[in-house]
Amino acid sequence: MSDLTKNEILNALKKVDDSNFNKDFLILNSIKKFEIKSNNLSVDISITLPASADCKQLQSKFAEALKKEFTDLNKIDINIDAKVTTHQDSSKNAILPGVKNTIAVASGKGGVGKSTVAVNLAVALAKDGASVGLIDADVYGPSIPLMLGLNEKSKIYQDQKSMKMIPLTNYGIKVISIGLLIDDKAPVIWRGPMASGAVKQFMTDVDWGELDYLFFDLPPGTGDIQLTLVQTIPLTGAVIVTTPQEVSLIDARKALKMFTRVNVPILGVIENMSYFIAPDTGKKYDIFGTGGGSKMAVELDAPFLGGIPIDSRIRIGGDNGIPVLYDTPDSEYTAVFTQLSRNLAAQVHIRNLRGNSAAKMEISLDDDE
Repeated sequence: MSDLTKNEILNALKKVDDSNFNKDFLILNSIKKFEIKSNNLSVDISITLPASADCKQLQSKFAEALKKEFTDLNKIDINIDAKVTTHQDSSKNAILPGVKNTIAVASGKGGVGKSTVAVNLAVALAKDGASVGLIDADVYGPSIPLMLGLNEKSKIYQDQKSMKMIPLTNYGIKVISIGLLIDDKAPVIWRGPMASGAVKQFMTDVDWGELDYLFFDLPPGTGDIQLTLVQTIPLTGAVIVTTPQEVSLIDARKALKMFTRVNVPILGVIENMSYFIAPDTGKKYDIFGTGGGSKMAVELDAPFLGGIPIDSRIRIGGDNGIPVLYDTPDSEYTAVFTQLSRNLAAQVHIRNLRGNSAAKMEISLDDDE
């Protein structure tokens, strides 16, 4: 068995079914080390798993799969490293030293449910045991405080070097928003540079502490705030939110291409309002079309993380400040967001395992791509 390869081990592991990880996201770099001595195999595997996962059970399943595939093996030792991997970049580490991964949630146009997706992804990852933060970067239309039931104002303290804001916490996530600093009835009448400066301060002047994931809920479009963000820190990646209809997909493509143009990896496309299930008949209706998000993902070579159905409970949860994962924890909609968040975590893991490269900003106004 001395000629056993990483690829053969990987193919055997991919035959394992377990609800806590997506086997399709296993790559060669997931196998950090393996050794064979006297027909005894030792394998070190790095994968992303929710904190609630039973690693011992998964270790047993992996060992059984390898034993079944390679019958000459006498003993198999599996070591699983399930820690959240870190996007290593000196520029990011200088600004957000305790934050492992930074993720932008974006859309080309408003009204597609981007903030709903950002909130529920963050809450789902926190519920799975990750440490999560959320920056409401939509300065002109801050909706995150309402969606998370936050009514207090953020406090400020003086550290050794400067003033620091303390993010508010609810549902296991740390949050900062312009809505936590000003009167919620007061409009933000700022020019672009002021709004962009506020987002920079949300990174540099907030005490985030240690986080596995920091989400940025961006405003619609491809303007000042988006450019400020990618110029300030190298992002781990971006998630693009769209609906199935073509009018939404047109703008979502622009958002996706903006991030690729500035070398921000696309972690996935999420299709919101994918379909509606009539509660009285159970019949499925494709109100805004069908398959647009997945087709766009294939067209632009981006992962498709999944679709979210239309349901009033998701909307009610946002209006009442109780995310659906807490409002109806046993519903199929909670299961949808949980799976989406795990798919996203897996894509972050893959991106980090494949290596970290410095982002280089390249923008051409004449490019009509």
